[in-house]
Amino acid sequence: MASSQAGLGAAVDAFLAHAAVERGLAPRTIEAYGRDLARFAAHLADEGVTRVAAVRREHVVGFARSLERAGLSPRSRARALVAARRWLRHAGTSGGAQDPLQGVPSPKSDRPLPRVLRPDETAALIEAAAPDGALGLRDRAMLEVLYGAGLRVSELVSLPLSGLDRRAGWLRVRGKGRKERVVPIGEPALEALDAYLESGRPQLARAAARASEAVFLSRRGTAMSRQNFFLRLRELARRAGVPSERVSPHVLRHAFATDLLEGGADLRAVQTLLGHAHLATTQIYTHVSRSRLRETVERRHPRGSHGRRGAA
Repeated sequence: MASSQAGLGAAVDAFLAHAAVERGLAPRTIEAYGRDLARFAAHLADEGVTRVAAVRREHVVGFARSLERAGLSPRSRARALVAARRWLRHAGTSGGAQDPLQGVPSPKSDRPLPRVLRPDETAALIEAAAPDGALGLRDRAMLEVLYGAGLRVSELVSLPLSGLDRRAGWLRVRGKGRKERVVPIGEPALEALDAYLESGRPQLARAAARASEAVFLSRRGTAMSRQNFFLRLRELARRAGVPSERVSPHVLRHAFATDLLEGGADLRAVQTLLGHAHLATTQIYTHVSRSRLRETVERRHPRGSHGRRGAA
């Protein structure tokens, strides 16, 4: 734990090191915390605060107000305050009689529903990755695995050969916080993987100066990057006739979860498959399912808005 007597910069650095090494948070999360805490430290410096121990409730409240004045969204303000709270707790300044966090509320915001694809759009997207040639075999396998296992794109591109159990039909992936989980995959994904590993991957691997342990390789034989896959996905969306702005790797993860729930899957099981730490994160997909049901009624029922327009 960092000393509450430490200077602001030293205390921020100690917290970020703790978050990265001991808590194992993702690099992008560390970067976001760093930006938010730099903003908080600048606000404290403007208030004449030079040590963490001198932070008081009015400083945190003032910081929250400054974020609102700056025009940040409720979600961005809430994230910045979470970073400030965790930093102060790590520094040992919260919890006592002079707790600077006491009574400071977080901004309320409605969590937006995730974008999803209809099942026919997902199928069209996968079919657009024609399994001809090494790149086509790779793209088809990546889409089948992404949608068939609900992986995060970071989990997909970092999947090692050692993480495959093709005979049992399981993947071992490393998710957020470096936590490992085992995920089953179905026959379409297994068949696409087998075709790629037997015919596509060996061709791609020959282009590399050094062998890679990544399952999915670029045309240079190196591990696929998130950016490269994102561009490939947008191209496949255009081929499939699906608006490319509606398609991303995370949208396919959303489709996996939503389609499971609509098929009758248990919410706890979906939480485990997605690797969510909290059930509340998974529950967002129940709202997506309900919104799809409402859309069906509105479009198909005679008393729905679509039916009324057609009768006018």
